[in-house]
Amino acid sequence: MAARSAPIAQRFAADLRMQLQSALEAGGPKNAVSVCRDVAPALAEAASQESGAEIRRIAARNRNPEGSVPGEMQGRYDALAEAPMAGGAPARRIWRAEDGKVHFMSAIPMAEQPCSTCHGRDIDPDLAAHIVSLYPEDAATGFAPGTLRGALLISWPAGSLGA
Repeated sequence: MAARSAPIAQRFAADLRMQLQSALEAGGPKNAVSVCRDVAPALAEAASQESGAEIRRIAARNRNPEGSVPGEMQGRYDALAEAPMAGGAPARRIWRAEDGKVHFMSAIPMAEQPCSTCHGRDIDPDLAAHIVSLYPEDAATGFAPGTLRGALLISWPAGSLGA
């Protein structure tokens, strides 16, 4: 499971980071918000289509309520929050659910840059107003570097791995 899921998580993170850096360079933080809103879901959908798994970002304090942590996964998410890094890499949890699906949850630790620009504790007021205009129920600010910002959830259909 880890051998199949970890490369998907790593590629997603690298692709998203590259898109964010390009957006920041091209037009600043407001462009980066658009990447997280529009490009990240497209990256997850493309990875889902390619892999056969369902791939999405989840967070306890989210910008988009559709990215909430499913109730049955809250305990595993909370464990990631206690230690988002393990051995210099994002921490992970792997388990089989009662319905036979196999889940791989990889921490998304809060990075100093570029993440703190939009998710940190000291957000430019103009940028904060822009974020609230797109996400009126935004709860994804106030994070300190190194804490858990969210998680990438890769859910494999029952029987898809022969496990």
